Amino acid sequence: MKLVKAYLRQRKTEEVYNAMKEAGYCCMTFVECEGTGQYSDHEKEHISEKFPFAEAYRVIKLEILAADEHIKEILDIVKQNGRTGYRGDGMIIVSPVDEVYKVRTDEVGILAI
Repeated sequence: MKLVKAYLRQRKTEEVYNAMKEAGYCCMTFVECEGTGQYSDHEKEHISEKFPFAEAYRVIKLEILAADEHIKEILDIVKQNGRTGYRGDGMIIVSPVDEVYKVRTDEVGILAI
């Protein structure tokens, strides 16, 4: 199993979500974040009001837990639908997951997702 974290432009999040749903991926988490990096937004949209000194931008972090055999498809969906072609389109991090437990049912591993 792997955990995919994708940092996306806000305006691309719905497009990524719809493509993920269409491909059969129903269960994911979205978190509003603010950060800095080699981010460049040609339209200067969504500059942080909390951290203007850092020129932080609002981004959305998508998290999805998936079986290893689904990771390539998920990455392709996120890259294809999250891209604008400008610097700051985000990044994707894939991490191994050792264990997963479902709180309600005590299911473990792949059954928990």
